[in-house]
Amino acid sequence: MKFEEYHDRDMLAIDVANVMAGRLENALFTHERATLVVPGGTSPGPIFDVLSGARLDWSRVDVTLTDERWVDESSDRSNGALLRRHLLVDRAAVATFKPLYRAGMDVDAGALDVSAALADHLPISVLLLGMGADMHTASLFPGADGLDDALAADAPVALPIHAEGQEPRISLSAHVLDSAMSKHLVIFGAEKRAAFERAVDMDPRNAPIAAVLEDLTVHWAE
Repeated sequence: MKFEEYHDRDMLAIDVANVMAGRLENALFTHERATLVVPGGTSPGPIFDVLSGARLDWSRVDVTLTDERWVDESSDRSNGALLRRHLLVDRAAVATFKPLYRAGMDVDAGALDVSAALADHLPISVLLLGMGADMHTASLFPGADGLDDALAADAPVALPIHAEGQEPRISLSAHVLDSAMSKHLVIFGAEKRAAFERAVDMDPRNAPIAAVLEDLTVHWAE
């Protein structure tokens, strides 16, 4: 694991975007296609704004999400909609987006369909993760229904997750995330840094981020 500190968030966004672009370029040198997996939320927005303009053969890049709320892209809570606005623009507009939500399916059937659809796009070439103050990553929440299944070594690619007080979600499983060829975590502020430092020595069932630490680069700014 590697820990990188930045003077400010703008510098972090530029550097992380450039690092990810370089890793994608390397993947495209040796493979016909590359798979980029990213989180939703507002924190990675500035990274996406820079990355979307990178000079890559984006037509050979498949993009998907670490997790998704089980809502249509017409919802303002859709990670897919956010991705279309911030990453799948500029040069990255020609990338192939593989959404996790499946209209007309419940989350259980949708997870099966997503697992089949993504199987040929693994391992992940470049992965960007976020983390909550509760030490969750993707939709792997401590105490969530489905977490134990998602942490299993033989878990399917994607699983339904049900966390208290939230709409159903779909998340890539821990081993799929952990096996990414290039893994990056972005966190901001003292609270999340302290949470991450605690998580390093915790059981993934209580701190799911601990399940994806191998060869992880952590990017932090206040």
